[in-house]
Amino acid sequence: MSPIIFNQNMATYKKKYKPEGKKEQQQVEEMESTTAEVFNTLDETASKSEQWIEKNSKLLFTSLVAIVVIFLGYLAYSTYVVAPNELEASNELAFPRKYFDEASTAGSGIDSLLTLGLEGADGKYGFIDIAKVYSGTDAGNLANYYAGVSYLQMKQYDKAIEYLGKFDSDDEMLGPVALGAMGDAFADINQPKDALEYYTKAANKRDNNLTTPLFLYKAAQTAMELKEFSKAASLFTKIKENYASSEQGRDIEKFINAAKYAAE
Repeated sequence: MSPIIFNQNMATYKKKYKPEGKKEQQQVEEMESTTAEVFNTLDETASKSEQWIEKNSKLLFTSLVAIVVIFLGYLAYSTYVVAPNELEASNELAFPRKYFDEASTAGSGIDSLLTLGLEGADGKYGFIDIAKVYSGTDAGNLANYYAGVSYLQMKQYDKAIEYLGKFDSDDEMLGPVALGAMGDAFADINQPKDALEYYTKAANKRDNNLTTPLFLYKAAQTAMELKEFSKAASLFTKIKENYASSEQGRDIEKFINAAKYAAE
């Protein structure tokens, strides 16, 4: 805003109000002085802003161009690199999953099927290679899950923990199941404290009537093993109060009583 406009504002202000008496005249003069100072300050600020913009216009334009270039680069990367890579990884995952699914229903030879799924065959990637080559994709992340569960079934617990630890998902089922599988692996290598930690995480990951009571129950049983009876009673009670209709909710009262009795 220019000084001319400020002066017009001051003139308008003077016309609108005519003071009566010296006291009021003094008050008006003080108000006019304050208003003038405000207008002058605003004028100086506006001038300085204009000068700064004028002085840094080249820098501002360069920054704007850089932002646009970055955005367009990200868009191009997502469209022409990430999306095709994601599709390719998803297609690769179909081969080892076939063996993983066969192993889940096979009566024998399970380890050989799981190994084919892990290592691949006939020039096709297995879960291990997909997790490595397509790291950062959804399919690569999922390959870590399948690899971890495969190693768990083969009783190679350290590798199971390694791959399951790389998997991350907020999926209603896979998220809790992966954490619960880590709990199983720690339980099988006789590390109950770690098992309890992961069973608890699995129970809290998602709230549903399938995985939550299952892992609450496993956590409670592990707490009993660790002689943390009060914690066990609390976990069993949570099943009774919130998941009474689940499979774990059946006869839960006897487990609560056993934990409470042991805690006394």
